[in-house]
Amino acid sequence: MEPLSSKDSGDQMKQTEGRARFRDYETWYRITGDLGSGKTPIILLHGGPGVAHNYIDAYKLLANDGRAVIHYDQIGCGNSTHLPDADPSFWTPQLFVDELENLIDHLGIRAGFHVLGQSWGGMLGAEYGVRRSKGLKSLTIANSPASMALWSSEAMRQRSEMPQDIQDALNKYEASGDYDNPAYKAATEWVYSRHVCRVVPNPPEVVASFEQTAKDPTVYHTMNGPNEFFVVGTLKNWDITPELPKINVPTLIISGRHDEATPATVQPYKDLIPGATWVIFEASSHMPHVEEQPFCMGVVGGFLNAND
Repeated sequence: MEPLSSKDSGDQMKQTEGRARFRDYETWYRITGDLGSGKTPIILLHGGPGVAHNYIDAYKLLANDGRAVIHYDQIGCGNSTHLPDADPSFWTPQLFVDELENLIDHLGIRAGFHVLGQSWGGMLGAEYGVRRSKGLKSLTIANSPASMALWSSEAMRQRSEMPQDIQDALNKYEASGDYDNPAYKAATEWVYSRHVCRVVPNPPEVVASFEQTAKDPTVYHTMNGPNEFFVVGTLKNWDITPELPKINVPTLIISGRHDEATPATVQPYKDLIPGATWVIFEASSHMPHVEEQPFCMGVVGGFLNAND
């Protein structure tokens, strides 16, 4: 590993940044803490797809317990290689599984590591878990659906409970494809403030992720769609449910009571992953690591300590 830079973060945790060669591209990563600490490191998989690591920055706090915490930007976003002209067929779950495997080997941690994926990252984590890759000690699936059909049906159910003017704006501009209309954006923000992040205004790290996605929405628009609750991209038929019994490591499931990943979208993980534990954060929506940060870090940290 050849780090690009090393520094102390604001809370005096050592941070090292680097780049891993992946095919013809580069994956940017950051390690908080020390890989040689003796505790099993954890790799964080961000959401989107195509929403960079910034908004899950809080998980670096797990390094306070002496554990190395690895954030990275999946290719197509953030500090990694951008490919705005790639064919839509390029962006597949297998691509991101391969990138994760490459990063693990680049960092030399194949002997043992934990994985935590948030939103799309949890879907990716499930894809990884069912493959039973060598070295995986535990899996945390945070705020993620087990299928996009469930996600879309629950989004429609949630929408039916929203004020009529919000529903009307969403329906009108989705029908016309005018996703940039100010009225549509305003309605979208209303939904986000209730079901994505209830800390308003959003913290700087959450804003940073949204801003970088707006600058290059290639991956997000291709695989997901124009926003969180209108899925028309290549992932619209994704369903990991039949494969879930293959996951053979301790698994923690996280969701928020007000989450866009509603209990119905999460239930298959609990039902089908042997021995899985599910914690619902009562004051959170899609980002318990922001909305109930100390509690979230305690739950995840305790789970990791129990499964090192």
